[in-house]
Amino acid sequence: MIRAFNTVQKFVSSKLILAGHDRSDGGLATTLLEMAFAGNCGIDVFLDLQKENEIIHTLFSEELGLVIEYLPSEESKILSLLDKASVPYQRIGKSTEEKKITVFVKGKPVLLEDMRVLRDIWEETSHQLDLMQRNPENIREERKNIYDCKGPSYIVPFTPMPTRKNFIHATIKHKVAVIREEGSNGDREMSSAFYLAGFEPWDVTMTDLLLGRVTLDKFRGIVFVGGFSYADVFDSAKGWAASIRFNKKVWDQFERFYHRPDTFSLGVCNGCQLMALLGWVPWRGIADELQPRFIHNKSGRFESRFTTVTILKSPSIMLKGMENSVLGIWVAHGEGMTYFPDMQMFSECEYGLAPIRYVDDTSKITESYPFNPNGSPAGIAGLCSPDGRHLAMMPHPERTVLTWQWGWLPEDLKKSLKASPWIKMFQNAREWCEKPSA
Repeated sequence: MIRAFNTVQKFVSSKLILAGHDRSDGGLATTLLEMAFAGNCGIDVFLDLQKENEIIHTLFSEELGLVIEYLPSEESKILSLLDKASVPYQRIGKSTEEKKITVFVKGKPVLLEDMRVLRDIWEETSHQLDLMQRNPENIREERKNIYDCKGPSYIVPFTPMPTRKNFIHATIKHKVAVIREEGSNGDREMSSAFYLAGFEPWDVTMTDLLLGRVTLDKFRGIVFVGGFSYADVFDSAKGWAASIRFNKKVWDQFERFYHRPDTFSLGVCNGCQLMALLGWVPWRGIADELQPRFIHNKSGRFESRFTTVTILKSPSIMLKGMENSVLGIWVAHGEGMTYFPDMQMFSECEYGLAPIRYVDDTSKITESYPFNPNGSPAGIAGLCSPDGRHLAMMPHPERTVLTWQWGWLPEDLKKSLKASPWIKMFQNAREWCEKPSA
């Protein structure tokens, strides 16, 4: 087994295999089915056994073993390496686009079934548990929507490029304050994202600001990161908002920063909730009782998913040139549903100031679960200010700023992308700071 493990590691490092699964609980039959379920595809399996009574042993034995999937063009390399390492193997079949499971033993079918039917049975226990733990309406909707899902279709209408090294290694850079509070957990990823775009990120805590150790005057940008400030016991971001709004010295700092024409701000997840509570989005001067904000997910539970969003035309400086994109992105929130107490304000925001929307597998803006993880109207996943300088969004671009961080990426994009499309957000911010008029 050591030889097999080391050989498979060579396959992985050389990118020779597409998928793999150990033969464990349930044996070979369960291994193959789980691979088909995850791949949303069918399989044709042909087992050439010496004796007919070996069928049960072969399909359900839980002895050490594994299944790998590879392209036909890589077969000679893979078999050569297996032979060289004296690892026994057997070629047993292929994956298919048609969502059918077929298993033949000596040419006789022992299993012929629709993959979707089997997957539905496989998920039944989780479905029943979910009905007791989350909003049953959402759970039934999810089962219906994922039964025959085809998977997202990403659209990248621009060419993402890594930041040029002269920006990364510059001795003088624009400073951005990555602000965190007790319970925040997205500050490291956010600092990395801005660093990779050519900024000088500063780790700034609310205690630094409250004690006067740091002021906002020297920063061009500030970022309110994700996480669970004060463990969300005050309702998401309300404790964080209170530490700013009810301390005059700190509030005055933030007010000066907000109104400076050469500054920008970004709030993600918990930081997005905070920006709404501070009145930074969609615009200033809204009465507290009419202020749009983010409330409990319709599902009634925390949602952590790799979902899909589209980017619409807007004044946002960070989303410039990304219009009409359809991209994968992580969400991780319990209170992400956009709530508009005033429907007139909703109408004004929907066209122009809500640039990020959840979409389904056909790339259409949606309110359907689980494509829309929180139930936000019109699929709204973020808001920006009319001048474009301030952007608040629930999904996490900093957690998808590198291509390997994506939960799923089609093979053609893996080969063609030189950088993650989300890096452009942060590069846009730096380019905006470099403009003389900014």
